[in-house]
Amino acid sequence: MSTAVPIVLAGARGHGRWHLDNIRRLQDKGIVRLAGICELTPLSEGELPEGLVLPSGAPEQSADFGALLDSTGARIAVICTPIPTHTDLALTAARRGVHLLLEKPPAPSYAEFRRMADGVAEAGVACQIGFQSLGSHAVPAIRTLMAEGAIGEIAGIGGAGAWARAEAYYGRAPWAGKRRLNGVDVIDGVLTNPLAHAVATALALGGTTRAEDVTDIQTELYRANAIESDDTSCVRVTTHGPQVVVGATLCAEDPDEPYVVVHGDRGRITFWYKQDRVLLQRANHGPEEYEYGRTDLLENLVEHLADGTGLLAPPEATGAFMKVVEAIRLAPDPAPLPDEAWQLLPDEQRRVVPGIDGLVAAAADTLALYSELGAPWALPARTKEVST
Repeated sequence: MSTAVPIVLAGARGHGRWHLDNIRRLQDKGIVRLAGICELTPLSEGELPEGLVLPSGAPEQSADFGALLDSTGARIAVICTPIPTHTDLALTAARRGVHLLLEKPPAPSYAEFRRMADGVAEAGVACQIGFQSLGSHAVPAIRTLMAEGAIGEIAGIGGAGAWARAEAYYGRAPWAGKRRLNGVDVIDGVLTNPLAHAVATALALGGTTRAEDVTDIQTELYRANAIESDDTSCVRVTTHGPQVVVGATLCAEDPDEPYVVVHGDRGRITFWYKQDRVLLQRANHGPEEYEYGRTDLLENLVEHLADGTGLLAPPEATGAFMKVVEAIRLAPDPAPLPDEAWQLLPDEQRRVVPGIDGLVAAAADTLALYSELGAPWALPARTKEVST
């Protein structure tokens, strides 16, 4: 595009800092221009990444999102605010004809997701959901390998995320680690927020990204931390395609790169989605490793507006993921792990569940839930029939 697209960023602290850096990168390429920042407390000069402020002046700042969109003439809004605010802010932008990059998870409930997606569609604006892994060139490459029968008949897709978060992580914001806040759904759990990409990426590889692709969901939700939400969980998603099982924790002993693994009857494909790295293992072949590039979702959105390039993560492509969020929302509150099942690492002030790293990997490897793997603290899964 000949002129840089004006952008407003809502939520510039926390994960929003990543968006600030990315906008600066695209601004340097002449693709976008940061016109405004919506924060309850304005950012100080020191909080703006070096090189972000143009000679024409600093971006306008306001706590009033709608007024800021009006005054800046923004064409795109990037929304990186607390989960319960996503739908209302998205609709505020859509009503003004402003296109959207909406951070994941797009909403805390399926009803709120539908209200957002339907409102955006009605307004005729483009919307991209911030699942960055769906911009990886590995995703279509793996789907091609699957379609060509490289690993035989597909038996299912596993996902594993063994991460670590200190207790302070849950104090970073009033909504952190909450299922509800002031009577409003938040659903800030390990599968719905920090390791949401594992779920969304597994569903994408299976070609089962739409809400109607999901027939049944089983959840096992636990917490080692003193929070409302889950920090150690697994889910099985039964679909019209391959079944998906994801194990995840924020209480890993040795945190590692999350991955998804496609199981075939003649091999497997492992995808470390944060690194765009793929390992193909199949019968009668040596292991093959590949590294892929990725398309930035904001850049993809700008290209979509310029020449109709297809969006990589439109709302419809996150419907199945939102069915998982809904099953987790409707499940009983996560069960606290017994005291003997976790320990505090005093140096790091974080809680660890001994043996969880192996359990998470086993869930992805065998497509089994924690209770089926014999975890002593795991109760049988709760099944949520999904109406379509």
